[in-house]
Amino acid sequence: MKEITASMAGTVLNVFTAKGNQVSAGQEVLMLESMKMEIPIESATEGVVLEVKVTIGDFVNEGDVLIVLE
Repeated sequence: MKEITASMAGTVLNVFTAKGNQVSAGQEVLMLESMKMEIPIESATEGVVLEVKVTIGDFVNEGDVLIVLE
């Protein structure tokens, strides 16, 4: 399994993928808001989404797992 983690603490603004979707390396999968800035989160690798561990409005800390890929 591969994990996509938060690069910094922030609030989840949007989730651009769902369980079962194929994602590619470099694809934007989630948007965080931190210090009034939008921070795009990209997948570092390709894979199929096994689980999205956050929902819009959740607060996450740096290093928290956001999405799990197969």
